[in-house]
Amino acid sequence: MNDIHNILDKYNPNNVAKDIAARAKQLRLAVNITQQQLAQKTGVSLGSIKRFETTGLISLQNLLRIAVTLNAVDDFTNLFAHTNYSSIDEVVKHQKVKKRQRARSH
Repeated sequence: MNDIHNILDKYNPNNVAKDIAARAKQLRLAVNITQQQLAQKTGVSLGSIKRFETTGLISLQNLLRIAVTLNAVDDFTNLFAHTNYSSIDEVVKHQKVKKRQRARSH
């Protein structure tokens, strides 16, 4: 039961956002630019960058601007990427699965 609580806590949206913000801050520091310089390079307000680094809150568009500036945009291109197949059998199996066009209503 304790393991479930640890997993749920780890993947809590607030915790995930704060973890992303902490990694972005570390990357910013690693490339030796200030928050002010990042704001100027991205067009994202300094206040938004400060809020992001302390709380994890930011719009997706501004997060993408920061990622591009910090050369980390590849992480976004893989976010909902298709699975890589290890065999032709996996490709055929995937082709046979009917792709959903919309969610079912409840």
